Amino acid sequence: MAERGGAGGGSACVVAYDVVNPEGEPFTYTITFTLTDDQGRAMSNVEETVASVGAGRTVRRTLDGVGVHPVDPAHVRITDVKRVPADEAPVPEGACPASGLRLFADDGDAAMGLRVVGLHLENCGSRPHDLEGYPALQLLDEELEPVDGIRVVRGGEGVALLDGFDAPPLPVTLRSGESARAGLMWRNTTEFGEAVNVPYVRVRERDGSAPVIVAPGLDLGTTGKLGVSAWRKDESHRP
Repeated sequence: MAERGGAGGGSACVVAYDVVNPEGEPFTYTITFTLTDDQGRAMSNVEETVASVGAGRTVRRTLDGVGVHPVDPAHVRITDVKRVPADEAPVPEGACPASGLRLFADDGDAAMGLRVVGLHLENCGSRPHDLEGYPALQLLDEELEPVDGIRVVRGGEGVALLDGFDAPPLPVTLRSGESARAGLMWRNTTEFGEAVNVPYVRVRERDGSAPVIVAPGLDLGTTGKLGVSAWRKDESHRP
């Protein structure tokens, strides 16, 4: 994974890593690197996304530094790798997708066993877009196969009371540059039974729309339940 290298006689190092796609279609990979101290203790994480690695291809990238600090390969570990088909990968920034809509998840929030992750839908096209209702969800395992036995509920029913999460759906019109937001909410409570972890969720703005696969890492414990809130205009994100 890692190589030492110098430039111009200096002591700076780079970390070189290869991304190998053994699949039969292009995939986008998101790699989490953990930077450690001299005792091997985790100090911080760096996330890199390598988009559209072709079928059977290997792509080499480098992790050149974090801020102004060079990276020592001896203090770098790969701690997580997520992969999704390139045509279903989120595009949180950069060129607007052909649909004119940008759908992605945020990093979420966790407190006392309650997890909340935001889903964001941005109109990055030139025409207004109307939506109403709830995101359509499909839960996926590590192999991107459907996960059964999890109940998806509208609102926070049986999960938690969270301000605004149970608000009923209303018609929303997104002008160019405006965004809507929905949420996923769950608990990681573990009691009797086998704990369930769901790494991926295939999200559609509504049934029949183009899918995007996000990786919120649903550690559902033994609850068997995931709450989803309705789309609401994000008033904090104005064009």
